[in-house]
Amino acid sequence: MSRSKQPNRRQFIQGLAGSAIAAALFPTVLPSKVIAAGPRLPSNKIVMGAIGCGSMGCGDINGLTSKSQVYMVALCDVDSNHAAEAKKIVDNRNKNQDSRIYKDYREMLAVEKLDAICHALPDHWHGIISVACARAGCDIYGQKPLARTIEEGRAICNAVKHYGRIWQTGSWQRSVENFRKASELVINSRIGTVKYVEVGLPDGGGSGNFQQKSIPDNLDYNMWLGPAPWRPYTGFGNGTIHWDWRWIMDYSGGQLTDWAGHHIDIAHWGLGLDYAGPVEIEGVGEYPKDGTYNVPTKYKCRCKYANGVEMVVANASQSPRGMGTCWYGDKGWIHVSRGGLWASDDRILQERIAPSEIQLYQSKDHYQNFLDCIITRQETITPAEIAHRSISVGLLCEIAMLTGRKLNWDPQKERFINDPQADNYLRRTFRSPWHL
Repeated sequence: MSRSKQPNRRQFIQGLAGSAIAAALFPTVLPSKVIAAGPRLPSNKIVMGAIGCGSMGCGDINGLTSKSQVYMVALCDVDSNHAAEAKKIVDNRNKNQDSRIYKDYREMLAVEKLDAICHALPDHWHGIISVACARAGCDIYGQKPLARTIEEGRAICNAVKHYGRIWQTGSWQRSVENFRKASELVINSRIGTVKYVEVGLPDGGGSGNFQQKSIPDNLDYNMWLGPAPWRPYTGFGNGTIHWDWRWIMDYSGGQLTDWAGHHIDIAHWGLGLDYAGPVEIEGVGEYPKDGTYNVPTKYKCRCKYANGVEMVVANASQSPRGMGTCWYGDKGWIHVSRGGLWASDDRILQERIAPSEIQLYQSKDHYQNFLDCIITRQETITPAEIAHRSISVGLLCEIAMLTGRKLNWDPQKERFINDPQADNYLRRTFRSPWHL
């Protein structure tokens, strides 16, 4: 067979879609293909790159490269120290020194021939880079929250759909048994009709006024800022720029938006509201009076849905049961968190879901679910649209606190009703030359 007629990796993977023998065929060794950027690559592997190689990034790199289907070849980070550490992990997995390092994701996407990308980035970068990866033909494992703004989240969803990409959000709680069990009991009415939900997210955010510092040689700070407004480098506080960006609104909404993609996501799952959103939102927050950090240190918001369900989202010390999701029905309650699963009556937790009842999507391994869906082209357990609806609640709460009034929201049009001032918070102005 001539080289021009040999199947490439993406054609091979897509050729397995829907096949009952995909799992059996996948380990088969097929001819490699030569790419301009580097050595011959196995065509029976999902060839991946990573953008953002810090703490979460290295966690995802470790998790994905532990799977036999994955062969990671390219790493991109604005911090050369992060990239070097990630290269050690990848080269050790690959048993060679061939992985390549980039500082600019655009160069990596242009040069490499990748089937998939994982990214773990500050929130303000999610929209631009996710859309670019989808446009480049890559399936994407993207860390939560989906995006910094609702309009960026919608742009990601549109790009994933338009380019036919597989998306998995790092909202891994859906792949953990106690969260699935809790949600399945709720959606099958084991506590009756639910009209009220409490979602507890972490306390914190902090305060501090930090002085300008010299930019470390290992960091491309201008690229780190990207579309965010320029500000002098300060190190951002007690930790490093790679962690404490969470407490600055240019990059994140603090613990509210950092965790909404986890526990609000589970609340929606149990309510059967994965593709919905609240119609009324109001809330109050406490913000630092001065200094570098400006996200809320305390927050409490009430969201009302079209079906009458009310959800209260608050930091843990203001939430009666602390962290996690608690649904209240007319026959009892169920509370789930990373610490366990509880109910108003232990017998509720012994209930079995019959085959004729609602069976929620089951995944026992979040990374493996992503890889399986790359092969089958089926939707993952946390696709972009669901992640968008989950973080939208956190972002709507943020807007309600910033405007200081009750807001009326149209979940279908994704606009506030007769409130152009509130609509201004649905987007952020990008620093030139960045754009979606």
